[in-house]
Amino acid sequence: MTHTEQEDTRAAWDKIARGYDKTNTPTQMWLGNEGLNRAGLRSGMRFVDVAAGSGALSIPAARIGAQVMATDQSPVMLKLLGERARQEGLGVETRVMDGHALELEDGSFDMAGSQFGVMLFPDMPKGISEMARVVKPGGHVLMIVYGDPHKIDFFNFFVGAIQSVRPDFTGPPMDPPPLPFQLRDPQRLHKELAAAGLKDIKVETITETTEFLTGADLWEWVVWSNPIAETVLEQLGLTDSERIVIRQTMETLVRERAGGNGPALLSNPINIGIGTK
Repeated sequence: MTHTEQEDTRAAWDKIARGYDKTNTPTQMWLGNEGLNRAGLRSGMRFVDVAAGSGALSIPAARIGAQVMATDQSPVMLKLLGERARQEGLGVETRVMDGHALELEDGSFDMAGSQFGVMLFPDMPKGISEMARVVKPGGHVLMIVYGDPHKIDFFNFFVGAIQSVRPDFTGPPMDPPPLPFQLRDPQRLHKELAAAGLKDIKVETITETTEFLTGADLWEWVVWSNPIAETVLEQLGLTDSERIVIRQTMETLVRERAGGNGPALLSNPINIGIGTK
C-alpha cells in the first residue's frame, strides 16, 4: 500500500469506529472467546491482537488474564478499546501500528491473534507472516475469519434488500473475492498458515449466531461493520427514496426471519485457524 492508501484506509476505519464499537464489537466477543479457548490462551501469557478494532478479541483475552497488546491502524478504534478495558478494570496496552509491518521484536509473544482483521489486509499473507514472526517458538497464531459468503445471513440479507430497488444487483464481484472473504475457503486458510512457516495447523468451521430485534438494528450492524458496505451503496448511486425502500425491505426480512416472536437469529460460517510456530 502507498502512504496515501494507508491514510485513506485509516480515515475510513476512524470514520466508522464509533458505530462499529456500538454494534459489532459487543456481538463478536463471544466468538473471540471461542477462538482463544481453542488456541489455549491462559492467564499470564503475552498476547498480541493484530488489527484489533475496538476489542472483540482483546477484551476476552484480557478477561482470561493474558498480558494483552492491541494493535490497529485506527487510533479511534484503539481509543474506544482502551475505554472498554478501563470500564472493566482490565489492563490492555494499545499501539497504533500497521499489521503489515509490526514494530515488535521477533519471538516476543506467546500468541498472536486476529479476528476479522488480518483477513482484510491487501497483503494478507504478509500480515500472517508478521504474526508468526513475533510469536515465540512453540507459540500459536490464531486467525478468525468469515467463511463462505453465500452462507452468511447478514450478507445475503444486505444483498436481498438492495435487490428490492436494483433487481440486477448480485453483490460485490467475487472473482477475485472482496477482502473480507479472501479466506472463505478453509483450505486457503490452512495454506496461508503453512506458508508462514506454522505447523500442526488446525482449521475448524463453526457457526456464529447473532440476534437482531429490528431491520434497523441489522442495517446499522452491516453498514458499520466495514467501510466496504457504504462504498457499495455509494457506487450504486442510490437515491434517498431507494435507500428508504432498502431499509424497509430489511425490516421485512428480519421480521419474517423472527417469525413474529422475539429477535431474528442470523447465522454465519466462521473459519478458525490455529498454527504452531
